Amino acid sequence: MQPAYGVVSRDVLLAEDGLSFLRAMLEGRHPGPPIAETLDFTLSEVAQGAVVFTGQPGARFLNPLGTVHGGWTATLLDSAMACAVHATLAAGEGYTTLEMKLNYVRPVLPDGGPVRCEGRVIHRGGSIATSESRLLDARGKLLAHGTETCMIFGAKPAG
Repeated sequence: MQPAYGVVSRDVLLAEDGLSFLRAMLEGRHPGPPIAETLDFTLSEVAQGAVVFTGQPGARFLNPLGTVHGGWTATLLDSAMACAVHATLAAGEGYTTLEMKLNYVRPVLPDGGPVRCEGRVIHRGGSIATSESRLLDARGKLLAHGTETCMIFGAKPAG
């Protein structure tokens, strides 16, 4: 089955806790975000405060040096860190990224096979959460890693 991509309404998003929402996305009951289709990555595992994305680097993501652009890597790392925080939200809570720090360890190559990006929450407080992610190549070698701080807040349904 071909995955669906799109954005759910704010009311649908806020009606579920974050873990249930991400599980519904994984199961195909909610669409994946359009950025995942554009950049060829997929949510593949979800747990409380942890997620895994898989991605396929390719020639369409190359920079002038012939390696995959750092923005592709950054987007994958950010998605894993943010969704790990999302997996801790109660129904009616929202979040936004406040800051992100990344380290590029090895070049991501277009023919390097699929990559795995693991994100997990380091700390979850009432209004601030920190998370980390690691991007690994098909052999398990570290390509990049990062940390992120998110602000958590009560969100109101649309209307």
